[in-house]
Amino acid sequence: MTSSLDLQALVDVLGPRFAEGAAERDAGDVFVAGHYDVLKQHKVFSALVPTELGGGGARHGDMCAFLRRLAHFCPSTALALSMHQHLVAAAVYNDRNDRPGRALLGRVVADEVVLVSTGANDWMESNGTVERAEGGFRVSARKPFCSGAPAGGILVTSAPFEDPAEGWQVLHFPVPFSAPGISLADDWHTLGMRATGSQTVILDGVFVPDAAIVLRRPRGRFHPAWNVILTVAMPLIMSVYVGVAEAAARIAGEQAKRRQGDPTVPYLLGELGNHLTMAQLAWDDMVRLARDLDFAMSLDLTSAILTRKTIAAEHILATAEKALEVAGGAGFYRGIGLERLLRDAQGARFHPLSAKHQHRFTGRVALGLDPIADTA
Repeated sequence: MTSSLDLQALVDVLGPRFAEGAAERDAGDVFVAGHYDVLKQHKVFSALVPTELGGGGARHGDMCAFLRRLAHFCPSTALALSMHQHLVAAAVYNDRNDRPGRALLGRVVADEVVLVSTGANDWMESNGTVERAEGGFRVSARKPFCSGAPAGGILVTSAPFEDPAEGWQVLHFPVPFSAPGISLADDWHTLGMRATGSQTVILDGVFVPDAAIVLRRPRGRFHPAWNVILTVAMPLIMSVYVGVAEAAARIAGEQAKRRQGDPTVPYLLGELGNHLTMAQLAWDDMVRLARDLDFAMSLDLTSAILTRKTIAAEHILATAEKALEVAGGAGFYRGIGLERLLRDAQGARFHPLSAKHQHRFTGRVALGLDPIADTA
């Protein structure tokens, strides 16, 4: 069973295997299905689940380091895996703090079930239609950006419901991919991270029993649950992009040795190093603040995490762009791999919160206001 003691050894074994065919998968938008099979064999999907619940007992920080290193070899595999791991991490935190989470962890342990999230795109409002049905609800919606969807076992999602007594709410629930009415749009044809399988999941009258609803929250208002989700998720997700930046910097360094006669190269390498260091420092502090899931959730902590996410993303993008400048014309060729990393790095800007939304969130928290809603 994979544990926090051997995750780093495992990535050095699997990484070179996963790197094979990366360019071909990128060119053809081919999901990394075979990698998922290997990760299941090594019980990586249950690695974060505590040992007393049958999992590998890996620490949150160790999984962050695993994803960072894995991204050196296959960013798409690392990013898709991070989406599963942040749901597991949130469930572990909730279980430790006497909130629902253990049942989901049990399903992951039982069969290395892949969890697929729609949370970031749904954010405060969520989307879709929900109608009352006997014993539950009927949900119809289109949920884009569902990384790992082709291998998904359980969709962790939400939808808005106008409760006759309480008004507009957002219902959060897991639903198996095997449920009637769930299908994939096969629409993941993108600039970067092309092998993540982040397709739109379509729900067409999917039945969700009352017992499956794990959270009801007011629609359009910030809920404390996001303090957990964002704090555990952002260090994991940004681990991948830091790995992408490091891989780009490595290629740039190799190309720079061929351009030593150019007097600008040392300056460019110095700039590159500064950008990469800033990204690494911001990521390091995100991991520190998450405290291996031993944190007290709060708006101030969430704001701090999101601030560091923006700093990391800006410098990851700057690192990738500077790496191309360091490499010179050679970097323009797809064969050296830098072009693909530059495209993959663009995804860092889209994970929540994007820069301007983060600025507003952090500013409102500093003013003692609700971070999202304009009304008190």
